Amino acid sequence: MGSAAALLAGSPGGVKAVSRERPRFRASTTEWHPNILFVFTDDQRFSTLHALGNPHISTPVMDHLVATGVTFTHACIMGSTVPAVCAPSRAMLMSGRTLYHAPTNLANTLTFPEWLRAAGYTTFSTGKWHNEPASFARSFSCGGKIFFGGMSDHLQVPVQDFDPTGEYPKDRRYVGGKFSSEMFSDEAVAFLRGYHEAAPFLMYVSYTAPHDPRMPPRDYREMYDPGGIPLPPNFLEQHPFDNGELRVRDELLAPFPRTPKEIQRHVAEYYGMISHLDEHLGRILQTLDETGQTENTIVIFAGDNGLAIGQHGLMGKQNLYEHSIRVPLILSGPGLPQGEQREALCYLLDLFPTICDLTGMRVPRSVEGESLVPLITGEKSQTRDSLFFAYRDCQRAVRDERYKLIKYSVGGKSRTQLFDIANDPWEMKDLSAEPGFESKLGGLREALERWQREVDDPVLRS
Repeated sequence: MGSAAALLAGSPGGVKAVSRERPRFRASTTEWHPNILFVFTDDQRFSTLHALGNPHISTPVMDHLVATGVTFTHACIMGSTVPAVCAPSRAMLMSGRTLYHAPTNLANTLTFPEWLRAAGYTTFSTGKWHNEPASFARSFSCGGKIFFGGMSDHLQVPVQDFDPTGEYPKDRRYVGGKFSSEMFSDEAVAFLRGYHEAAPFLMYVSYTAPHDPRMPPRDYREMYDPGGIPLPPNFLEQHPFDNGELRVRDELLAPFPRTPKEIQRHVAEYYGMISHLDEHLGRILQTLDETGQTENTIVIFAGDNGLAIGQHGLMGKQNLYEHSIRVPLILSGPGLPQGEQREALCYLLDLFPTICDLTGMRVPRSVEGESLVPLITGEKSQTRDSLFFAYRDCQRAVRDERYKLIKYSVGGKSRTQLFDIANDPWEMKDLSAEPGFESKLGGLREALERWQREVDDPVLRS
């Protein structure tokens, strides 16, 4: 974690508080209402923590959360209706609603920070808000260095100060002046150092790293020699067929065909961004300690979606392979198991009801997610027997604990892939045409149609 000198160097500017609204409902009779520190990273796939089996990356702070908390190793996003996967992912997280029920602008949609705020929590935010300012204003009572957008140069992030009127006009944007991960961590540290209220708080710290442009500071760039980065087993020079999204912006970050040298460089820079973020996350956790809040705070660490970077010949997240839909998810804090993992299938949208359970509040009727608390306590081993995924109108998928079916519909042509995830985690062997899998294919197709009906998939209605 960062040194005391590094902590003292942080800028406290930009954090402004306003009075909280009167709660619209009473919390449960639970006497203890913990603080929540929610850390959200941008484009960080599930396989980028040293403690979770990646020996090529350094993530000591994230590893500490793994050692002191519960890690969900099969946490996923449901997919996206647009190439900017981050926006619907964040809308689902905030609302606890499924892909076609969670409007990206969150208009007329309850968010979990809004729910906590109504119950008396101080709700603070810094960093990326890839949804509309109106929903941000409803959700947060204070904050600083707020970025209303999808991506930017990490040294030139256009941010705004917290505005109690909730207006956030574009002409008030200014360049933050520090590298994004450092700047947002500074705001979080300043909030903790200046917080003296009796009410519990929610801190939503939403980094823009490791999203491209991947431009780690020199020390973190030099941590990783591209020549020493092994290629993933499923590296391909190009994707073997048209998946409906091969020329989106993300896919143009590396030339065609992909070369080992180019992919190694991208992965090295990706790891450098994550290690730099890890260091600054450590400053926040250290400040929790120094302000006496650690024993009162549950830390939730997650990523908004994954990323290919050379796997299957792809660069981006506009696909339904594991590298793009699976994300890190760790919950650590008082009363939670330590150093344990759960393999149950779950979504990020399950965090809304989970937070309600952890803070002693009822779950609002609008929420469609399932609380992870029964999985954390061991009361249940699973909440679902399958997961559904979608990308625009061209890709659909469903997976159970072992197999995944992906269906493509591009240019009037259909294609199917079947993978044994348990024995082929890199999704390298398509079993869809192999003898003996007809029954499995049929069962997964039925499960896919059930999911499509349940979530109101417009493709099923067309």
